[in-house]
Amino acid sequence: MRLFVVAVSVAALAAGSTACATKNFVKERVGQVNDKVESVSKSLEETQERTRKNEAAIADANVKIGQVDQKAAAANTAAAGAQTTAVTAVGKADAVDQKVKRILYQVTLSEDQGNFKFDDATLPDSAKAKIDDLVKPLLANPNGNYFEIEGYTDNVGLRDYNMKLGLARAEAVKRYIYEQYHVPLVRIGVISYGPDNPVSPNTTKDGRAQNRRVVIKVLD
Repeated sequence: MRLFVVAVSVAALAAGSTACATKNFVKERVGQVNDKVESVSKSLEETQERTRKNEAAIADANVKIGQVDQKAAAANTAAAGAQTTAVTAVGKADAVDQKVKRILYQVTLSEDQGNFKFDDATLPDSAKAKIDDLVKPLLANPNGNYFEIEGYTDNVGLRDYNMKLGLARAEAVKRYIYEQYHVPLVRIGVISYGPDNPVSPNTTKDGRAQNRRVVIKVLD
């Protein structure tokens, strides 16, 4: 009988020890889980805080971008206004220039009148005589006059070549006026129109001869 009681007592003690061990294990595991939960919660809070800061920074950047866009739009508007003003000013200047420099008269030197030959910029004597008749009366003008010399060609050949040929013809006239009458070069302007602005159709020999010309305009 005593042996039975002792056995029961030992069994109860063993059961109690096992229960205590289990509780301690559970407490330990629960503690570990709580620590992990707390760590995850803290990390989540930090992430949320960074997200809020990033959102605020993005919002601030968007505001600044909007301000830059507004400034750029204002600058474009100002530039367009300035360009319009400049164009208007140029137009007014051209109008004033046209009023100041009036065409007094002009002389045309063309092949059909025995002047420039085909594909040639040499100034013939007949052309020099016409220039003499034009310039001599102007030498008495104390204020001087402005000469505008335009060179032309027919439409035979390449356009680039004709533009150079027209300029060579105008330059030949300019050189003669300068060397013969010592007219200051600042008062002599030259330009080439090449085959542009024909005075006669280029479909005939006579028409092409008339288009090979130099026009001398005298402006006051």
